[in-house]
Amino acid sequence: MERDIVNVGVVGCGNISGIYFKNLTTVFNDIVNVYACADLIKEKEEKALCEYKIPRAMTFEQMLLCDDIQLILNITQPFNHYEISKRALLAGKHVYVEKPLSLNFEQGLELINIAKANKLLLGGAPDTFMGAGIQTSRKLIDDGYIGDIVGATAFMMSKGHESWHPDPEFYYKPGGGPMFDMGPYYITALINLMGGVKSVAGMNTTAFKERIITSQPKYMQKIEVETPTHVSAMLQFQSGATASIITTFDCKKSDLPLIEIYGTKGSIKVPDPNCFSGPVYLATSDGSGYKEVPLTHIYPDNSRGLGLADLAKCLKTGNTPKAGCHQTGHVLEIMCAVFSSFETGRYYKMKTKYKRTEPMLRDLVKGQV
Repeated sequence: MERDIVNVGVVGCGNISGIYFKNLTTVFNDIVNVYACADLIKEKEEKALCEYKIPRAMTFEQMLLCDDIQLILNITQPFNHYEISKRALLAGKHVYVEKPLSLNFEQGLELINIAKANKLLLGGAPDTFMGAGIQTSRKLIDDGYIGDIVGATAFMMSKGHESWHPDPEFYYKPGGGPMFDMGPYYITALINLMGGVKSVAGMNTTAFKERIITSQPKYMQKIEVETPTHVSAMLQFQSGATASIITTFDCKKSDLPLIEIYGTKGSIKVPDPNCFSGPVYLATSDGSGYKEVPLTHIYPDNSRGLGLADLAKCLKTGNTPKAGCHQTGHVLEIMCAVFSSFETGRYYKMKTKYKRTEPMLRDLVKGQV
């Protein structure tokens, strides 16, 4: 194995792991090598070994002791993110973690400080903002097509996951809910387009205290809801612009837009931040309405693992990862701030500051970052 390729140990072989394994072993395999995988459920581990030709299974403890593994990909369930990431960092491993970074801001800040103290890279999902859709939207903004940004709206309207997900309980536990589950996609997109947030106001509620699973294999099992399922927030950005955001698991149907950005010269309809592609629509002051804009960047397909590949490349170049902890930490604080604001009845003043990293290059070919 060439030394320039970073060996990755993957912890967690659950529902989202498949797209990571696929992309890391076929698209970004000139940057990273999936050295081993681990899961407490051996059937999931064996499936990953067979389907994606992972060379070996290891326990997490074995990964921490393995000098050949440089980077841990933590795609366990949210309540395990903090502990797994902390142990990996303390063992001298770089870490990329699925969203959210942790269940609360204090834990997230601790992880960031451990990484900095040990000169390790820490980053995490989502990396969808690096795809063609959000990058095209950013180019329109950066090129001045809508002028100065005044505000934005973002709506994640859903009836919940229990009708389709094979293991939906954790979506209704602390660290789940619509804000911690889907909020990272929307907030990450917003800060990449509009810059950092300086203050937050939030409100939340819960429509149902109990949910019934209608998917297999846990059909008709009950879920006790332990986290708010309808969350609203107002974000004030460092630029002075504002955004309204709603994330909900209590909506049966909605025609609201996903994300719209409003400027002094025009507006943009931003595509689904949970995806990498478009379409992107631009309306300018000529009054002709929204028109679809051709995508300007690569990675329109589901490219999860792109952020990890970028972080791995930064181990060699010394650059700042686009999905690094400066971003995941800011996103985590914003989400926690929504709940803190509701509990205190006050605006939350952000402690972290965020500066956008450089946009994706336009001349990349598939597999490059």
